[in-house]
Amino acid sequence: MKTASITRSITMAALVTAFSGMAWSDNSHRMISAEDLKWTDLPSLPPGAKLAVIEGPLGEAVPVTARIKFPANYRLPAHIHPHFERVTGLTGAFYMGMGDKLDAENATMVLRPGDMMIMEPNTPHFAMTKEETIVQLHGPGPWSIVYVNPDDDPRKKSQ
Repeated sequence: MKTASITRSITMAALVTAFSGMAWSDNSHRMISAEDLKWTDLPSLPPGAKLAVIEGPLGEAVPVTARIKFPANYRLPAHIHPHFERVTGLTGAFYMGMGDKLDAENATMVLRPGDMMIMEPNTPHFAMTKEETIVQLHGPGPWSIVYVNPDDDPRKKSQ
């Protein structure tokens, strides 16, 4: 009787170890449904933007994949990212421009669904939307944003 109990315990421990090694490890296969994404506020962006982290966490030096949902008529002031920024358009249209301040007349780059943009680190740029838009960020972490004009940083306004 004890042998059967020990055998069951060892078998269960082996199964738990096998499955826990598969679940969300860096080498495991993942399938993430859009319906399963958890959208949260993103304090580093002006109010209205929502974030869904797919792979991360954003603040660590690990591969990062996240989606950002912007409402219609959204304005993202000029900013930089200390690492390469890779953005893929998923829905809507994401209007981008280069420079030290948001200039709607010069938002000449438009990411539409399927389009991709790769930007060098520390390149000042801005963005805006006319309709609800979702983009996907992907690349190495940590992901961060630094506003060209510190007064544009919403994290400072909440303090």
